[in-house]
Amino acid sequence: MRNVSRRLGRQPATSVDVARLAGVSRSAVSRTFTEGASVSDQTRRKVLGAARKLKYRPNLFARSLKTRRSFILGLAVSALDNQFYPDIVQRLSEEFGKIGYRLLLFITHGGTGHDPLLDELLKYRLDGLILASSSISSRLAEECRRAGVPVVMFNNIDPASSVPSVECTNELAARTVADFLVAGEHRRFGFIAGLQTDSTSYQRERAFRDFLLAKGLPAPTREEGEFTFAGAVRATRNLLKLKQPPDAIFCTNDHMALAALQVARAEFGLEPGENISIVGFDNVPIADWPCFGLTTYSQPTADFVARTIRIIQLSLEHELPHDLHEQLPGELIIRTSARLPRRGIIQSADGLRIWRMTTTPK
Repeated sequence: MRNVSRRLGRQPATSVDVARLAGVSRSAVSRTFTEGASVSDQTRRKVLGAARKLKYRPNLFARSLKTRRSFILGLAVSALDNQFYPDIVQRLSEEFGKIGYRLLLFITHGGTGHDPLLDELLKYRLDGLILASSSISSRLAEECRRAGVPVVMFNNIDPASSVPSVECTNELAARTVADFLVAGEHRRFGFIAGLQTDSTSYQRERAFRDFLLAKGLPAPTREEGEFTFAGAVRATRNLLKLKQPPDAIFCTNDHMALAALQVARAEFGLEPGENISIVGFDNVPIADWPCFGLTTYSQPTADFVARTIRIIQLSLEHELPHDLHEQLPGELIIRTSARLPRRGIIQSADGLRIWRMTTTPK
């Protein structure tokens, strides 16, 4: 012990030091600090006790050399001001942490050029990459895969790509929103889109428009909010300044819907839920705040995270099929920002008011 202590005065403790103090083998120390490895309770107590005394921490770099894994996953998002993504980052971090992985966050700031980001990503020895940025193309994902980095596109999809992806059933969701607004006796519609290059925004807009046209109603007046708060403010102003402004606005995400609520109230004296209806998409945590009361289509974020983890794990162990595009359904959560239809609203098991489609387009 004296020799160990003297040496520890000069450098951090190693697994060899822990093994000597605990009176066990070095492999027993390794198993103690390896998730899911087999080790007896008595040995674990000895090792952990010795590690505490020596202030030992496992060397992840050495572990990565042995396993040829870094146990680090990359997560690329456009920005964190959209409240959908901080929640996702936290959920992914917590769930991947349970299986021994840590996230390295890349913020793209909406840039569409993929070469600088690709160079940055490949500087790190990532075990996998989650692309949750709507501005990143599937071309970058394909190049990462060719470089040996498994990739999942999160909340975005390119049907022509072989990159695995997880997203909401966007077309069903948009038809559900349209059905709800029609049942609320709205007749003039606005749609605030995200980016022209984004698959989710395109899918939602197309399904929303097609449902209205099939009902003999006019197509929605379109404005592009670019997924930003400032962009949605401009888009909402443009819609509400029209000679015949919409009496219902569907925004392709909650971030823009919150901007639309602010403009409608503060600049045009409208009261959402009474003389205008505003519906979002995502069900971010603050959508439920009383000052917003945002009616919104809830994305199944817990299922998104679970499926993403599954795909990453399979990618690390097996060859995935090229057509692995998963679509998960959500629910339209009814709050106070939209006018209520006379019927069609039901209460879920957890006490939320939700909408079930009452009609289908011809």
